[in-house]
Amino acid sequence: MLVIDNVTVRIAGRDILKGASASLPAGRRIGLVGRNGAGKSTLFRAISGELHPDAGEITMPARWRIGQVAQEAPSSDVSLLDTVLAAHKERLELLARAEREHDPHAIADIHARLEAIDAYSAPARAAAILAGLGFGHGDQQRPCREFSGGWRMRVALAAMLFSAPDLVLLDEPTNYLDLEGVLWLEDYLRRYRGTVIVISHDRDLLDNIAEFILHLEHGKLVLYTGDYETFVETRAMRRANDAAFMRRQEAARKHMQAFVDRFRYKASKARQAQSRIKMLEKLSTVEIPPDEHIAGIALPKPESASPPLLTLDNVSVGYDGRSVLSQLSLRFDPDDRIALLGKNGNGKSTLAKLLAGKLPAMSGNIARARKLVVGYFAQHQLEELDGSLTPVQTLAHIRPKMNETELRTRLGGMGLSGDKALTKVGQLSGGERARLMLALATLDRPNLLILDEPTNHLDIDAREELLTALNDCEGAVVLISHDRRLIEATMDRLLLVADGSVRPFDGDLDDYRRFLLSGEALPAAKSEPSKLSREDARRAAAERRHQLKPLKEKVEVAEAQIAELNREIAKYDKALSDPLIFAQDPAKGASVSKKRADALRRLEAAEARWLAANEDYEQAMRETV
Repeated sequence: MLVIDNVTVRIAGRDILKGASASLPAGRRIGLVGRNGAGKSTLFRAISGELHPDAGEITMPARWRIGQVAQEAPSSDVSLLDTVLAAHKERLELLARAEREHDPHAIADIHARLEAIDAYSAPARAAAILAGLGFGHGDQQRPCREFSGGWRMRVALAAMLFSAPDLVLLDEPTNYLDLEGVLWLEDYLRRYRGTVIVISHDRDLLDNIAEFILHLEHGKLVLYTGDYETFVETRAMRRANDAAFMRRQEAARKHMQAFVDRFRYKASKARQAQSRIKMLEKLSTVEIPPDEHIAGIALPKPESASPPLLTLDNVSVGYDGRSVLSQLSLRFDPDDRIALLGKNGNGKSTLAKLLAGKLPAMSGNIARARKLVVGYFAQHQLEELDGSLTPVQTLAHIRPKMNETELRTRLGGMGLSGDKALTKVGQLSGGERARLMLALATLDRPNLLILDEPTNHLDIDAREELLTALNDCEGAVVLISHDRRLIEATMDRLLLVADGSVRPFDGDLDDYRRFLLSGEALPAAKSEPSKLSREDARRAAAERRHQLKPLKEKVEVAEAQIAELNREIAKYDKALSDPLIFAQDPAKGASVSKKRADALRRLEAAEARWLAANEDYEQAMRETV
């Protein structure tokens, strides 16, 4: 068992963890969740021993080996396979000792231990892990330095998994994996025998592997049993119960305090007043951490254009005269919602660049609608942002004719309002920079939005906001993502990029998962469905998205009513806090009390409407997936 006992960690004078405690069962898979900046990575550093708590302690079995993905990706001349094999230190030491040892008994002991740790099948196991993470047999023999940073991080992940530690700490492992790699990792972790703690903003990953959710909020830890969806439901019920209890306690407190204030100096009531004072001292309180503000994402309404937006006729595309994709014949219409599937390196990003006009065709014809406006988001663009500029200055550099009010309105639509719009880009979080990139990509109100891994730096709540924004979007969307929830909830069609071509994938993501994990060949392409059936499917998907809007509006209206009623009750509470209100003007005191009671009844009704509307909205969302 891993025990976190009353741990406090301060960084730069700020409490990151504050009396955090949790007991984590051994041999289980645990998802560590919390907002960006909550302290999840700090907790990992404390568990691994890299950082010592200012107070409290973290204990675990003495013989446990801890595995983390190295921050420095391997970049030597050593082959990928040998790099992974070298991660198992005990195996290497035993093999070296076997070469040096001459005592027959010692040699027998060494080989017995090698047999116990399954050392002789190590090359096959290492190769299988590398293959699962996207490296073919030929790639495994190449030196690490020949691969890009993202691919080398996969090698670091493979090395850590191969070393089979007792405790695996994974911090956002899907950020450098494609969908295929994520599916393989899920399957691998479900079969892993050690203890696994994963920091992730991928709801599907957490739902598919987590047996427990460890929630970090306001420096405190709470352990929930079950997957992420169960955690969300359990936490919501707990907060609702706590809120109801707190309202009852607060009402009782105010009632008793009013009695004390009115009668404590009246001789006939003094004993009763003293009794109320003692009851007030014993009255329990419940602390409900406030929910942090979730910045919304709103995509601007696009310019209308007649179909087709884009037509590719026998197009080939690639780099330096070498074709990556060929014989592409595709059509994109204004209401298309298309997700691109395929392993990294097969050409998904190449196709996205071709559609965005960032890469010219090598051959064939591309016809673009006269009013086509393309918005393009790619992860590499985050590294190209000028950290010395503010978001307002970044947008103004591209659109100097737009005034500051227009620029700030666009940024506000992406959740970068107030001070965030005037903070230097270099000081923004990864999620905030991703929002800035979305603002840049949609600056011209595109009717074809191309998103290449938009969620890597977004937390779970921000991903939900993007999901809603894409469902509300009135233009065409082409999406590359390893986030299955985002694909399933927003996209209508799947295109498979593989073997130098692009073709429709006839099935859903569950079918795709089964094919990948079974090792079977993907099904042959079927004939393209008729134009009528495609339009029917698009209309049905558009209708589903349209149905979500009024449901969401009901939720928002109820939320606004709750906020207004809370402000109204706070106003009455302030008036009633005056100990002389009943003595000086009993009628006024009674009137305020009556208004407060009425507001409380209306608040309960508004909360009931919010719960019902939210349930309807979430049910409709599930039905669109």
